[in-house]
Amino acid sequence: MDKQKLVLIGNGMAGVRCVEEILQNAPDSFEITIFGSEPHLNYNRIQLSAVLQGATSFEDITIHGREWYNEQNIRLYTGETVLTIDPEKQVLITNKRRKVSYDQLIIATGSMPFLLPIPGANKEGVISFRTIEDCQTMMDTAKHYKKAIVIGGGVLGLEAAKGLLNLGMDVTVVHNGRNLMERQLDETAAKLLQTELNRQGLRFIFEKETKEICGNKRVEKVTFQDGTEIAADLVVMAVGVRPNIQLAKESGIETNRAILVNDYMETNIPNIYAVGECVEHRGTVYGLVKPLYDQGKVLAKRICGMESKGYEGTVLSTQLKISGVDVFSVGMFTCNDNFKSIEIHDELEGVYKKLVFEDSQMVGAVLFGDTRDRTRLLEMILKKQDVSDIEKVTLFQSLNGDGNFVATMAQSEMICNCNGVPKGSIIEAVLKNGLTTVDQLKQCTKASSSCGGCKPLVADLLAYIQSDEFDEGIEQKSMCACTSLTEDEVVYEMQLQGLTSVQEVMEVLAWGNEEGCAICKPALAYYLGMIYPEYDSQQETFFVSEQMNAIVQQDGTYTVVPQMYGGKTTAEQLRTIADVAEKYEITNIAVTSEQRIHLMGVKKENLSRLWADLNMEVSAIYGNMVQNVKTSIGAHICRCDKQESIELAVTLEKRLEFLTTPYRVKMGVSACMHNGAGSTTKDIGVIGRGLGWEIYVGGSSGRHVRAGELLCIESSKNDVIDIICAFIQYYRETANFLERTWQWIERVGLVHVREILFDQDYRQQLLLRLEKDYFLRKKYLVKSSRSSAI
Repeated sequence: MDKQKLVLIGNGMAGVRCVEEILQNAPDSFEITIFGSEPHLNYNRIQLSAVLQGATSFEDITIHGREWYNEQNIRLYTGETVLTIDPEKQVLITNKRRKVSYDQLIIATGSMPFLLPIPGANKEGVISFRTIEDCQTMMDTAKHYKKAIVIGGGVLGLEAAKGLLNLGMDVTVVHNGRNLMERQLDETAAKLLQTELNRQGLRFIFEKETKEICGNKRVEKVTFQDGTEIAADLVVMAVGVRPNIQLAKESGIETNRAILVNDYMETNIPNIYAVGECVEHRGTVYGLVKPLYDQGKVLAKRICGMESKGYEGTVLSTQLKISGVDVFSVGMFTCNDNFKSIEIHDELEGVYKKLVFEDSQMVGAVLFGDTRDRTRLLEMILKKQDVSDIEKVTLFQSLNGDGNFVATMAQSEMICNCNGVPKGSIIEAVLKNGLTTVDQLKQCTKASSSCGGCKPLVADLLAYIQSDEFDEGIEQKSMCACTSLTEDEVVYEMQLQGLTSVQEVMEVLAWGNEEGCAICKPALAYYLGMIYPEYDSQQETFFVSEQMNAIVQQDGTYTVVPQMYGGKTTAEQLRTIADVAEKYEITNIAVTSEQRIHLMGVKKENLSRLWADLNMEVSAIYGNMVQNVKTSIGAHICRCDKQESIELAVTLEKRLEFLTTPYRVKMGVSACMHNGAGSTTKDIGVIGRGLGWEIYVGGSSGRHVRAGELLCIESSKNDVIDIICAFIQYYRETANFLERTWQWIERVGLVHVREILFDQDYRQQLLLRLEKDYFLRKKYLVKSSRSSAI
């Protein structure tokens, strides 16, 4: 099959990243040609400010050397500009009279710096800040001249100004607005930034309209509309950019402010696409790297014939790349009737944080002086996380302690937002490849290779991985080492192909280890049980029936736990337990926090007779099941009526025993606000409050204690039971094996869980399926007790 001819106009970051994605999706499908107007190879334009400030070199910001283009069989023409496109003949012509045909064409011509249309703008010493040549001109000028003016108080202007200051120039920033970075910062953050940059040596003039640039051949001074003037040897215009759309307009491609594209980056002309700063999507023109990379991924899939949901826009975030200045902004930062904010201003430490909310969702943030929370807050905004049940002060996480911030981050949290690199990917790269430097990580994962704002966080994470404090492993992307398939893929194939046993799954899905392992075998058994409720799962580590159950211990003995629903028992039961303990010489007996008596150290040969003598139901709490419900009955805690809470616990235990779950589910029922059962740190917790019951979910009392989130408040005990039972069934059906309730809630969202449970019809369906599973399980247990023995 002949390869298609793919031509890219523009050798910049957006277009070449799209080509990278195409090569990854369909490496042998295209004959690729790239034209670049600049004489350079593909380089990171965003890092020019770092070059100017002396933090890196021109060589370091080159993304792809000539050898990369050769290895990918890409024809690259640098210093060559495409002048015309003939959409009908699918041919383009360059300024060197080169004529090239195409099957698919990508326009990624970027943007052009905007120069103020004022007298003297063409004098020597007046430049923009857009290319390597501009950067080199500033560095050369600083060797011979002293006074620099930067027109524009936005991100690019400030970064240019700080670079010139580092080069030894006397720098004044002229801005026509009242505050710096008014598109990204509120007034408080802007004033703090101005104060810090003043301290570093920059001067500022606000609310000035530039009138003329004066001088003979070279700039000597700048005059303003109010009659004032200032001397200058160099003028840098950093007042914005304009999409470079001249070629597109002349070729009949529809434009507005930029080239108009749909969600798949298609223009109005077949086989012609556009990506990057020259593109207008849903009325927005993007100038930051993250959205341009997002566009490139969508376009690559489209060109390769792959399904995708299209590009839906990007929430913009900005970080100022100036040494010693920590500033971050994302989303909305101003307030009105619809948007409300919470602010923290620590004047002693020079820290300012502002979070903006629309109803129960965070929609924006401004951070100054401490930006360590930026990835976590950005992720909450991108996921539209509901924060109505979160104590808002906890959102300002890094103000709450001096611990290692990167150690507290989940492996799924983004370190490099531009390139979509989470913490887990960096840990995996370091541990598997023995990486020891940030530059090695950049080459391997692309983290910090774009805007560079995450470089300090990457360095912190690398230092943490190399420290004695580090105790994290690589998160498995596949179900286990036996297969390359993820859990979702395995479950999908099980359902699609009607696989009904663990062995069949491993055979049909080409398991690498034919025997399976301790990770996949119980997971497969669990998923089979959820797909086929009648599936007879063989209990390999312990035997279960209603009156025959023992937990295998490491020393080969067993533990038997007589069932006492809600922790309630009788004198007769206690006498029976004591007699059995004496008869079988059981000396290791304990009463647990879940109000159960554990008979430990039972010999295997005594089990059958012990069960017969007990003649009691035994608790089935070992493994991933709903555990016994913890209650609080001590009068020393408070004197409220405990009876109703105990009855609730008993009912829940009877409704939920024998049901397997993705991970152990711990529950607590507290009679009142004293929370004697620790209900707020359980997977499911209930607290009696006046006329109703508060239901909390997603808590944890393990090594990392987590407070549960309020699911709802119910007045009826029956409604409480139904809500909890439906919650557990939905967790059973949609969580991954070994995924804890809090992890599951973080993934699917508490709002989504509420929507499911509060839909009466859906809740009844969940309850019916849970009831069916319960009775099938009971039926299996009775059958097992008649046919099996340890």
